[in-house]
Amino acid sequence: MTDRAVSTYSMWSLFRNCRKAAQYRYILDLVPIERDRNLAFGSLVHEALEVWHRTRDLPATLDVVDRACANRAANEDERRTWHLATAMLRGYAARYPSEEFEVVALEKTFEGEITNPATGAASRSFVLAGKVDGIVRIGAEHFLLEHKTASVLDGTYLDRLWGDFQIVLYSYYVEQALGIRIAGVIYNVLVKARLQQSAGESEAEFEARRAELIAKSKTGKSSAQRRVPESDEEFQRRLAEKYADPAMFHRERLFVSREQFDTLRAELWELTQAYLDARRRGVFYQNTSQCFQYGRPCPYLPLCRSGGSTTVAENFYEKIAPHQELRADAAAEAVPF
Repeated sequence: MTDRAVSTYSMWSLFRNCRKAAQYRYILDLVPIERDRNLAFGSLVHEALEVWHRTRDLPATLDVVDRACANRAANEDERRTWHLATAMLRGYAARYPSEEFEVVALEKTFEGEITNPATGAASRSFVLAGKVDGIVRIGAEHFLLEHKTASVLDGTYLDRLWGDFQIVLYSYYVEQALGIRIAGVIYNVLVKARLQQSAGESEAEFEARRAELIAKSKTGKSSAQRRVPESDEEFQRRLAEKYADPAMFHRERLFVSREQFDTLRAELWELTQAYLDARRRGVFYQNTSQCFQYGRPCPYLPLCRSGGSTTVAENFYEKIAPHQELRADAAAEAVPF
C-alpha cells in the first residue's frame, strides 16, 4: 500500500465540506501558525484520557496536564488550560471510578483499501488510514470509544452525533483491518466549565467602587474591602464543585448498521474520484456556507478573503505535512488535519 497516497477521515471530511480548504491543507500543506485554542485543549484531554484508561492512575494522568502547561505561572493561556483540564480530569476520575466496558485497545491505528463498490477494485491512488481513541468490549460486543470535549451539551449536540461520518468510516475500517466486528460507538463527552478565575480588582477600581458606595451611604462611610485575586486553590475548589455535577459528563451509545457501511463505501469512492478530478484540473471550489462553523471562522478564511495572497500565506501560515493525527505524539501537538 505504500506506493499510494495515504488519506484520512480529516482529509475527506474537509474536502467534502469545502474543496478550497482541502486544497490549502492537503495540496499546499498550509496550517495556521496560531493554533486553535479549542483544538489544543481537546488534544490535551485526549492524551490525558489515554493515560487514565490505560493505567487508572490519576497522578500520572494529571502529570500529562502539568507537563503540557509547564509555563502556567507566567502564561495566562496555559494557566486557564491547566485549571480547566485538571478539574475536568479529577471530576472524570470521580465520575467513573469503574467502567462498564473492558478496554481492548487505545490509540489504535489502522489502514485499509478504498474500493469501487461497483467492481470491488481497489483504488490505485489512495489508501485510508486512521487512529481510533479506543476499542472497548461490553459483553460480546465491541464498540469504538470516542472522546469529545464540548462547550455545550444539549439535544442539538447529541443529535449531530447520529450523522457522524467519522464513526461510520472508522467502524468499517477497523472491522476490515483488525477483524473486530464493531457494533457501534460510545461517545465519551466531557463538558468544559465556563467558570473564570477571579482577577480581583486594582487599587483604582477599588477606590472608584468605594467612592460610589460612600456616595450612596447615609453615613458617608463604607466598610468595603478590596477584592483580592482568587487563589489557585480557591478556584480549583469552585471547579471541583462544578465537576461534581454528573451532568458535566455524558456517555452516548449509538449503533452502526451494515447499510451505513454500504453508503460509506459508495460516498468514499465518489469523493476520491472528485478529488482526483479537482487536482487534475487545478480547480477547488469554495463552499462559503462552511466559512463559519461552531461559532468560529474556518482557519483558511484569511486566505480565501485575500484571494490566496502569498503575503497572507507567508505571514500567517506554515507548511506542515498532512495527517499529523496518525503520528504517535499527535495528541500533544494539536496540529489540525
